[in-house]
Amino acid sequence: MRMNLTAVNLDCADPLALAGFYAEATGLPLHERSGADFAGLVDGNGLVLGFQRVADHRPPTWPSGGVPAQLHLDFDVDDLDEAVAALTALGATLPPAQPEPTRWRVLLDPAGHPFCVSPRKRAGA
Repeated sequence: MRMNLTAVNLDCADPLALAGFYAEATGLPLHERSGADFAGLVDGNGLVLGFQRVADHRPPTWPSGGVPAQLHLDFDVDDLDEAVAALTALGATLPPAQPEPTRWRVLLDPAGHPFCVSPRKRAGA
């Protein structure tokens, strides 16, 4: 049996706002059927990054774990410091706890979900 990943969905209070953050950060387009209860971004292969409204959403409290992260996304970037600056300008926050700041950085999206950025692997590296 082979399964194909078709979507990753994040719970949040405001799907369109969180989709807007990730659309700006990734350059992925907003799905045409996005709305107040569910919004999605689609890559060129049909993978959907979805955001679904949840009543009384409580953001994760990374790294303390009071409200678990439950999942996180990883992204490769060309320049780590430049990416962190751009993402914080879009509304992400850089928490003080950074497990390995020279290898990757943990940020929190506007809804509080942790995600990581790491330098893109260079060919031959």
